[in-house]
Amino acid sequence: MKVVKFLVSALITLVLVYLFDNSWNLKGIPVPAIGRFLDPYHGFWQNIESRESRPIQQLKIKGLKDKVTVAFDSLMIPHISASNDTDLYLTQGYITAMHRLWQMEFQTHAAAGRVSEIIASDATLDYDRRQRRYGMVYGAKRALEEMEKDSILRNAVLAYTDGINRYIETLTYGQMPLEYKLLNYSPEAWTPLKCALLLKHMAQTLNMGDKDIEMTNTLKLFGKEYVALLFPDREDVGDPIVDNPGAWNFKPITLDTIPLAIPQDYNTVNNKPVTDPTMGSNNWAVAGRKTKTGAPLLCNDPHLQLNLPSIWYVAQLTAPGINVMGASLPGAPGIVIGFNDSIAWGVTNAQRDLVDWFKITYQDNQREKYLLDSQWINTEKVIEEIKIKGKGVYKDTVIYTQWGPVTYDESFHPEDQLKNYAFRWVAHDPSEELKTFYLLNRAKSHADYMKALNYYSSPGQNFIFASVSGDIALRIQGKFPVRRPLEGKFVLDGSKSDNGWQAFIPNEQNIMYKNPARGFVSSANQYPVDSTYPYYITATSYEAYRNRRINEVLNKQEPLGVEDMMRLQNDNYNLKAAESLPYMLGNLDSTKLSQDEKVGFDILKTWNFTNNRNSIGASYYEAWWNNLMPMIWDELKTEEGLSKPTAFTTIKLLKEKPDLIFFDIKNTDEKETAKEVIRKSFSLAIEDIAEWKKTHSDTVRWGEYKDSYIAHLLPPMKALSIPVKTGGNRDIVNAHSKTHGPSWRMIVSLEPGSIKAWGVYPGGQSGNPGSKYYNNLLNSWTQGKYYNLQFLKDQNFKEDTNKLVITTINPQ
Repeated sequence: MKVVKFLVSALITLVLVYLFDNSWNLKGIPVPAIGRFLDPYHGFWQNIESRESRPIQQLKIKGLKDKVTVAFDSLMIPHISASNDTDLYLTQGYITAMHRLWQMEFQTHAAAGRVSEIIASDATLDYDRRQRRYGMVYGAKRALEEMEKDSILRNAVLAYTDGINRYIETLTYGQMPLEYKLLNYSPEAWTPLKCALLLKHMAQTLNMGDKDIEMTNTLKLFGKEYVALLFPDREDVGDPIVDNPGAWNFKPITLDTIPLAIPQDYNTVNNKPVTDPTMGSNNWAVAGRKTKTGAPLLCNDPHLQLNLPSIWYVAQLTAPGINVMGASLPGAPGIVIGFNDSIAWGVTNAQRDLVDWFKITYQDNQREKYLLDSQWINTEKVIEEIKIKGKGVYKDTVIYTQWGPVTYDESFHPEDQLKNYAFRWVAHDPSEELKTFYLLNRAKSHADYMKALNYYSSPGQNFIFASVSGDIALRIQGKFPVRRPLEGKFVLDGSKSDNGWQAFIPNEQNIMYKNPARGFVSSANQYPVDSTYPYYITATSYEAYRNRRINEVLNKQEPLGVEDMMRLQNDNYNLKAAESLPYMLGNLDSTKLSQDEKVGFDILKTWNFTNNRNSIGASYYEAWWNNLMPMIWDELKTEEGLSKPTAFTTIKLLKEKPDLIFFDIKNTDEKETAKEVIRKSFSLAIEDIAEWKKTHSDTVRWGEYKDSYIAHLLPPMKALSIPVKTGGNRDIVNAHSKTHGPSWRMIVSLEPGSIKAWGVYPGGQSGNPGSKYYNNLLNSWTQGKYYNLQFLKDQNFKEDTNKLVITTINPQ
């Protein structure tokens, strides 16, 4: 009997050891190796930092040529001072990895289609296959090859990579970031390719959207007249980014001898994933003659999906020839948005269409050859090996053509009916965007800024500029194909090389201007230029409200100060509501409303069009709008490969064409006009508000109704997401919607000899949820407050015990 008990006990012990020492996957949710994870000496307890913890004051790093000083301020922003570029970027890589290693690596795995190595599920395999079929690594490799031709870029990337690896070498299991322990894997060595992948990841976020399929389907179903009516190339809004009529003094490239790249017959195809419409950004620069100090002011707040760890990592980099501060992209050297002792710059998304889809005609089912200009051309078959955690390797064959990879075929989402279309994307072309930021970090003048932008290809961006010498400027920069009317709007026949991109707009002919008479430059993702610009422009969509609100404020107020800029970046005025709500209310008969509807009517009638956190009218308006749009455009369903017109066009049609056939609701016998859809959607909105009240609050304050949150970068880790209650919304200057918003607010006053800057973002410098620096900036960001950015001027940083902790790093 004793033997049996012993054997049972031994078996239970072995089972527990096995269970506690191995990780599991339950329906796509990773479960860590509990024993190791709970180990008090090495597990997650080691990731809980004391609130009094301070950086190590002495470090040794292999590969340094000389001593480096890092001064950490009260926000844990590193101010890195080195005597040469190699040491500067090596240290930047090391320090960034010290705070953000897991984030950096996970984002490169996501970009490369390697998430299944970490989390095994059908969803991650589908995601990885899609990333491979979009050619993300293909584009990153071509970019890296181009960067490696430039000795300066090559050295910067190698040094940054070296720094990350030097940090990885120091890690024990107990020191690893929490996510590695939760997911039960270890970091791998960093490579220069990962730096390029991060840049392609940003290009995918901002510049992979297009409407070729939607426009093709709309044309097929409704004809050219309705394509022009519902999806005009240029909405009649006014206030383009650059309004410079008749001043385009250059000879544009023409393609008169080449047939138009417009399809002759249109096949209906279903949709593919699209760029999130809430992506956007604001930037502006004000000339000194309009400011309180007499010096230019530059402001930028890029709008992206808000995650923890935070998208940006703030740093100052100082070495001979460079003293720059601002937001860096964890995993890439240099500063992406920031300022130095002479200039400041910022970016917003240009929204330009840099994607085309080409129908491929194969010779046979073997897909060895495809038709091009009456000849059969060899395809290239790339075998993608996707490692799946605990399940071996999945092999996927991706076809490449001269246009690019064929994303969808019989083996991958054939139900989308987009099979056998090749994906032409400008981010697949060789490029060296890092050279732009390397030069901007060191720029001293407008001429330096212009030279730096010549190296920039993708994603297309609106680069704002200001300098201590008093110049302000804006240039829309990217590698933009030369197009003619209607080109780039539809899917194309890939058997004709004439349908491809024949030329690109020369850099010197891109849209730009300097020191305009109105005293400011600005962009907020609106239409880029006046009608006299000689090139045809296509885009995923353009913004119609934020930009006009910004320009209205900048035109009216003078002189402008830093506090005015802070208020404007946090401005919650809803111009869309101001232009639509009076008309919408005018279509309601208040005598025929229910009691709840009368309450809503009265609230909206007295609302001030401001989406502040405590606004009740904002909640009612947004509920109404969110019911109105799908009711109007019930014929245009995304899942059927169609796209809805913009809010601006919708409002314009409601007012000007109230009998438009699209206002007739498909599933009713009644023939509706604008008046009926407005009335019916209002009733649905009031019902939605009533349902919301049952589980929330009777007050329906906008901050609660909007239900915003900052999500952890890894979707299964919802417990680490943070709810936030703020004002704003898309189409509003403070563009904080449910999941997207200002990822970095920066204001720079370019006072000669004394540049001053303020910034904040929704998170913190640390990527460790157990650190007080993980989200210590979030409350200030939510409240519209800023931190004074300490821009240190002396390379030999002196210790201030109240604000700075000096870390001395010596060569090992």
